[in-house]
Amino acid sequence: MGAPGSTPLPPLLLLMLGVGCCARQVLVPQGPLYRVAGTAISISCNVTDYEGPSQQDFEWFLYRPENPDASVGIVSTRDTGFSYAVFRPRVAAGEVRVQRVRGDAAVLTIARLQAQDAGVYECYTPSTDARFLGSYSGKVELRVLPDVLQVSAASLGPRGRQMPTSPSRLTVHEGQELALGCLARTSTQQHTHLAVSFGRALPEAPVGRATLQEVVGLRPDLAVEAGAPYAERLAAGELRLAKEGAERFRMVLGGAQAEDAGTYHCTAAEWIQDPDGSWAQIAEKRAALAHVDVQTLSSQLAVAVGPGERRIGPGEPLELLCNVSGALPPPGHHATYSVGWEMAPAGAPGPGRLVAQLDTEGVGSLGSGYEGRHIAMEKVASRTYRLRMEAAQPGDSGTYRCLAKAYVRGSGVRLREAASARSRPLPVHVREEGVVLEAVAWLAGGAVYRGETASLLCNISVRGGPAGLRLATSWWVERPEDPELSSAPAQLVGGMGQDGVAKLGVRPGGGPVSVELVGPRSHRLRLHSLGPEDEGIYHCTPSAWVQHADYSWYQVGSARSGPVTVYPYLHARDTLLMPLLVGAAVALVTGAAILSTITCCFMKRLRKR
Repeated sequence: MGAPGSTPLPPLLLLMLGVGCCARQVLVPQGPLYRVAGTAISISCNVTDYEGPSQQDFEWFLYRPENPDASVGIVSTRDTGFSYAVFRPRVAAGEVRVQRVRGDAAVLTIARLQAQDAGVYECYTPSTDARFLGSYSGKVELRVLPDVLQVSAASLGPRGRQMPTSPSRLTVHEGQELALGCLARTSTQQHTHLAVSFGRALPEAPVGRATLQEVVGLRPDLAVEAGAPYAERLAAGELRLAKEGAERFRMVLGGAQAEDAGTYHCTAAEWIQDPDGSWAQIAEKRAALAHVDVQTLSSQLAVAVGPGERRIGPGEPLELLCNVSGALPPPGHHATYSVGWEMAPAGAPGPGRLVAQLDTEGVGSLGSGYEGRHIAMEKVASRTYRLRMEAAQPGDSGTYRCLAKAYVRGSGVRLREAASARSRPLPVHVREEGVVLEAVAWLAGGAVYRGETASLLCNISVRGGPAGLRLATSWWVERPEDPELSSAPAQLVGGMGQDGVAKLGVRPGGGPVSVELVGPRSHRLRLHSLGPEDEGIYHCTPSAWVQHADYSWYQVGSARSGPVTVYPYLHARDTLLMPLLVGAAVALVTGAAILSTITCCFMKRLRKR
């Protein structure tokens, strides 16, 4: 009964409300669905607003176009013998099956569609309801299209060295571009989109989704995306994918690396938009494009030097040749080279220090310590480089090696070192001049007093050596008695170079210094206005120099004199003046104190009177 004053609802309206709130509904995808023969399809079916147990059963039927009123049983979740004879072998083989997703949902899967699979599919759910209300089945049309998708390799012209095999074998040098083409077409009458991707499998690996690594692909929405290992190269512009015309696709992978080797494939997939707005892949085919080998620079780069062991005299020119060999790409946009010479003194470990080099731009430079010398590094042939020293010095003796480096261009203009190789050691001997120096130093006049000028003399004797030998001398001081300077090295006071130019250092006392040549092989150092800070142990170090025709100097010998002690003494008058000054000061202070005391007492007595 209704509430007082209310109007009773008509029975028909009550029935309609009952149907709307609890009527069974069976839902399948909106059709028609288009799929390609030979591919798989999965059709979902779920039931809602039902009564009874949570696990419902599902039965699938097919209504073929040639007999739209006759149903053909496909498969059922409750009866294993449900299938009609036309489907029974495929069901038994698992090619056609129904699988529960949950109690009230299931999926019909056909692994390989056939042309006769076209028609209307019905999903029927046997009733578990107390009343027969709502719908107990849902229908969707499936249209099976012929397989007309085609994919094949497209020749893009020579890139590297191609062999007449199928698929072709392609060899590219490290750093070069790898270009591959693919033809993909379809004649499906429906509106579909093609997605094309290029993938790589390891050499000799079986091809499949698990082994094929995607390099780059064009998606159905025309977006270009790269596989994870290639994403950075795509972003940098090193990897490109372009569509050329209606059917041709071209991939370019710049800066080929060793890990780019493998078998490349082109995969074309055909996509269609279902009535519900979602995209479904209806066909896919793959074609092998090429077996790609990347010839690494490290496997090809080799360096040879010549001539053999060299023995020359000082001042003579030294020429060494370096030849870079191997199956290398010529210097250009993709690869470039630098070549240099290193020298290690005889018996020293390691490759040594740089003498000279030509960089990747062909610009020459000298290593540290070789500045100012006439040394040239030049390219004399396609892969031959020459090091020339106009005037060799004994210090140039050692083991020489040629170092070649190969670079490839990475993203943009960035160079990446790809390989390096050193030659065998090449011994070079430069004859010594045989110069022997001896030095004797002393303090002129013996003792020296503060305020005077100290003169230190250095006599040099020379045995052997070529004509035109020049001498240079340096004066040094050590102050080991000073605790703060006990660990400090000797300090340069002054000297004179082989060209006769004086050079001044730092005098301990900070006063004026003069250096001069007082004889052919005699040098003098003078310390003016000597002070107590100039105390120390002095010595001279002469060196012998020879000038070559290219005006470069090199040292052929050196020596060190014995120590000379400089102690600035006080004059006798200075020793007497100090006690007198002290005594006078004491007397003045004492007298002042006595006078102050007497004056104070006298004033007190005057006040008392």
